Amino acid sequence: MNTMQHQPSRPSWIVLTLLAALASSSALAAGKSATLDPKVRYQRESAACAGIRVFDDRANCLSEASTRFAGTQPSRADEHPDILARNLFKRCEPLPDAERKDCVARMQGQGTASGSVAGGGIYRELVTREVGVAPAAAQPEPVAPPAPAK
Repeated sequence: MNTMQHQPSRPSWIVLTLLAALASSSALAAGKSATLDPKVRYQRESAACAGIRVFDDRANCLSEASTRFAGTQPSRADEHPDILARNLFKRCEPLPDAERKDCVARMQGQGTASGSVAGGGIYRELVTREVGVAPAAAQPEPVAPPAPAK
């Protein structure tokens, strides 16, 4: 059996080296685009969203781009914890009294919370049981007895 080892020629090595350099430079360029200025990134994402023809999809795309941009902005220095705490309860103000109390309790951390701002919102739930009060929907309506057969 005749075995021959094939060694790549010098031009082959040069081509392989150039391909490797080209691949690494494109990988570096891809990494650089992720670290763009937040405003430039937002403008690019908004421009990409403008090409979406379905209104709801375009609106969602723009909303996500806006949310990502807002997440890159530093919080204002005038946002003290006291002011933020007051604003936390402002969303409860327009509710009727009974619902407002439950809303305030949820904002104070009672009950359960799931989700995230990044995921689209925080869902807060508080179950309040009242003893001795039957829910209106649970009371069966009286049924008339069937008429006797003749």
